Amino acid sequence: MNLLEYAKGNELFKKYFKQNKDDLLNLVKNGQKPKALFIGCSDSRVIPDMMLQTKPGDLFVLRNVGNFVPPYKPDNDFHATASGIEYAISVLKVKEVIVCGHSYCGACASLYEDIDDPNLTHTVKWLELGKKAKQSALLALGKNADRDDLLRATEKLSIIFQIENLLTYPKVKKRFENGDLHIHGWYYHIESGSIEYYDAENDEFRPLGELTKKE
Repeated sequence: MNLLEYAKGNELFKKYFKQNKDDLLNLVKNGQKPKALFIGCSDSRVIPDMMLQTKPGDLFVLRNVGNFVPPYKPDNDFHATASGIEYAISVLKVKEVIVCGHSYCGACASLYEDIDDPNLTHTVKWLELGKKAKQSALLALGKNADRDDLLRATEKLSIIFQIENLLTYPKVKKRFENGDLHIHGWYYHIESGSIEYYDAENDEFRPLGELTKKE
């Protein structure tokens, strides 16, 4: 996709903007009031607004390599994601947080590679946030497990560990324990478009569509 194609895309968006001008300008006038913080992967195949059919202003989106959440530590080097979490929780006061991992995640696959490239110094450091998931997957399935099974397990386990990291943030923990904040772990299948949610009570991932049937 070259610059001309991006320009054409913007022309199409301006038509959408014109058709929804009142709603969009209301967001300008009154500010954003997103319902949820969505922490997802930077992978270009993961598109939150399309996946959930949300409107502008519905989601406050944080995306990074591997949808990782650095634990609370004011003096660490991961301020971009940490500050986004703090802003969403303490300023925007979102009621829901979604940590969304996905299948065929390059970050999780990289956990099993030896990366020796000086151009990826920050990436290697960042990937340390996925080590617990890798270790747990190896412990559960064994080193001789099928690679695809191992990677799928790592991707799902990572979601759970990132939620644990999220709960190290004092304000997140306080609001969660008070019942004022709900935290969800989701797993997006890029090969089918379906989403699974983490059922903590039964320690398993279940189809998100089940929730619509309960309404």
